[in-house]
Amino acid sequence: MNTLVNNFDAIEKLIFEENIRIETIDFHPELDMMIILLNTKAVLHQKLSDYASLKSATKQKLEQFELIAKGTGVHWVLLDEDLSLKGFLRDELRKVLKPKDAIAA
Repeated sequence: MNTLVNNFDAIEKLIFEENIRIETIDFHPELDMMIILLNTKAVLHQKLSDYASLKSATKQKLEQFELIAKGTGVHWVLLDEDLSLKGFLRDELRKVLKPKDAIAA
């Protein structure tokens, strides 16, 4: 009998089952934007200003990252920052599900 319990949440399960990985990240500080390209060819957008250690970093420091955990995480040695694919996907899902402000007539 297998007594192991799978404690994955829905996002982790999706990442694992679909083998979703980060391929690369591009930075545009002038636009307050980080663009995450996935192996599925999906493109995620994150605001640099949402991350204290990234928002004031130079583009050169931002570009000195390494993909970790088989492409499910990102590490910046110089900035002492780690971010996850799970967090990026969770944030994207929140953007999609966020109610739109009513447009005044």
